[in-house]
Amino acid sequence: MKRASLKSRTVSLLADCGICVDGDSPWDIQIHDEDFYARVIAHGSMGLGESYMDGQWDAADLDGFMYRLLVAHVDERVRPLDDARLWIKAELLNLQRGRRAFAVGERHYDLGNDLFQAMLGKRLVYSCGYWHAARTLDGAQEAKLDLACRKLGFAPGMRVLDIGCGWGEALKFAAERYGIEGVGVTVSEEQAAYARDLCRGLPVEIRIQDYRKIDERFDRIFSIGMFEHVGVKNYRTYFDVVRRCLARDGLTLLHSIGANTSSNHTDPWIERYIFPNSMIPSAAQICKAAERHFVIEDWHGFGPDYDRTLMAWIANFDRAWPGLSARYDERFRRMWRYYLSASAASFRSRRDQLWQIVLSPRGVPGGLAEIR
Repeated sequence: MKRASLKSRTVSLLADCGICVDGDSPWDIQIHDEDFYARVIAHGSMGLGESYMDGQWDAADLDGFMYRLLVAHVDERVRPLDDARLWIKAELLNLQRGRRAFAVGERHYDLGNDLFQAMLGKRLVYSCGYWHAARTLDGAQEAKLDLACRKLGFAPGMRVLDIGCGWGEALKFAAERYGIEGVGVTVSEEQAAYARDLCRGLPVEIRIQDYRKIDERFDRIFSIGMFEHVGVKNYRTYFDVVRRCLARDGLTLLHSIGANTSSNHTDPWIERYIFPNSMIPSAAQICKAAERHFVIEDWHGFGPDYDRTLMAWIANFDRAWPGLSARYDERFRRMWRYYLSASAASFRSRRDQLWQIVLSPRGVPGGLAEIR
């Protein structure tokens, strides 16, 4: 396809989204390099993300630009080979097993605690806040942690497992506020070191361990923001492990991003630059994997809260950038802002959801009280 035709098609696709090339609205796109058009048509989301990282275009309201693309489903009209290749790869391989399960820790969560401390706020909680009655990011994250603890009915002396414990904030909160004893597992060296220091003096053990290797009994099990790294080929295994380790009268909580449709892989740009070997589960995939193992006691969705959480992270990141720029270069800054902005847009457009699901092995007699 000739350059003029590529440009014409791209401009037409953008116009269908209410976006003008070199327009005056904050969500309009400003093109700095004509090669942008060929990259986007040839590679879809990969071309859009990489061309932004390379400085070929800008939008003053980046998340607003991405929101308009997603609402118009323009991605469904550009079908590059990148997505097909990733689909085939995910079909042929188990991308989240063995050493591959540790790739996301090495390439994302080990980037540097300075970055995440600057972005995430008072608590290093890298998941959706609960803004129901909160007015600040820190308040929303505390409310989310307390919401999970209340749903699980934590009581002093309970033994609790956190699968994908991150920097240890959830276990620290639960130990201090509810008196539990905890074990947390992560695949990140940086997270484990931080979490051990954070939880020093508390009855909390932090391990670098694949969740599949756990074989011991717990009163309660939860996972906050980790299931997105499990992969559809391992969903059944995940619930096998939880059922094996959970007391017969126990409860488990799954806090995860959710997709409206089933797939076997994530967006190609996200796969390459942000979360390797990740994917977002659908409701159908979760239910199928939990079938015969668990009774679903409660399913709570608050996806729009993630838009607000991500916008707060962007603001924190922008404020902190002068202090981060000595370690992270300009291409990283653009990559990170693109990732956060695109993520905010996906929740704002309702393309992605956020679910907290409470399950029990045999069903709670009389049902579980709804907690919000």
